[in-house]
Amino acid sequence: MPNRRAVTGRSREPRRRFAQELRQLRSSHKVTLRQLSDRLGWDYSLFAKMEKGETLGGPEVVEALDAFYGTPGLLLALWELALSDKTQFKEQYRRYMQLEAEAVSLWHYAVSVLPGLLQTREYARETLSLGGLTGADLEGQIEARLSRRAGLAEPDAPPFRAILSESVLRTRMTDADGWRAQLQHLLEGAPLGNVTIQVLPFNAGLYRLMSTDIWFLRLLEGGTVAYVESAARGELIEHSEAVEALQRRYDSVRDQALSPGESRKFIQCLLEETPCTTST
Repeated sequence: MPNRRAVTGRSREPRRRFAQELRQLRSSHKVTLRQLSDRLGWDYSLFAKMEKGETLGGPEVVEALDAFYGTPGLLLALWELALSDKTQFKEQYRRYMQLEAEAVSLWHYAVSVLPGLLQTREYARETLSLGGLTGADLEGQIEARLSRRAGLAEPDAPPFRAILSESVLRTRMTDADGWRAQLQHLLEGAPLGNVTIQVLPFNAGLYRLMSTDIWFLRLLEGGTVAYVESAARGELIEHSEAVEALQRRYDSVRDQALSPGESRKFIQCLLEETPCTTST
């Protein structure tokens, strides 16, 4: 087993430490990014972003790097530390928010909670409160969320498509009047020319994003990034191959969803508290 190197002078912040280790190992092995790409099969731009700390990559590429550099388990251990570090999740979310503001189109799949861009003030308050926010922090997050929502009504707003799992629409707020106002807001938002809402009903069966709440942002220069989130964390994915794989899953879900017109009828029947039937 190779000797462990001293870490004196290295960053103690997990994400930066991981990136530093990658740069040091490539330098000591005297290989270029393109040579690394040729040897391991991933695009050189992925390795460049990993060394800059812009992305962590996935476990497969990290294990391949461990094997190539002869550091069994070292890089994977550092990667796991970086992945579990709450600081880097905040950094990724901040970067996501910046990219969202610059996006020329957005699309989303909601597995359990309505996306912030479609939430009313009351719905935002209840969901954010469940996350533990109170007082000024809660009010600040609510205003930030509503300011994002208001952007959808601007003349130059980007197109936005939201696919909502039926479970999102079956999970009511504690306030019945607030929930009716939220459903009405969805009906009012759907006619906007840049907003498309589709419902994925339960009877569509199993599908490929069953536990994944995900955003896609198409950027001005033509690239697309994805942001996958759960109640505990979020991850910004910028590597093109990984994003494309997720997009294929999203497309299959869209094919199973109700049409925008059928989705509107579905939401209307929920608002009227009548049985909702679908032909899917």
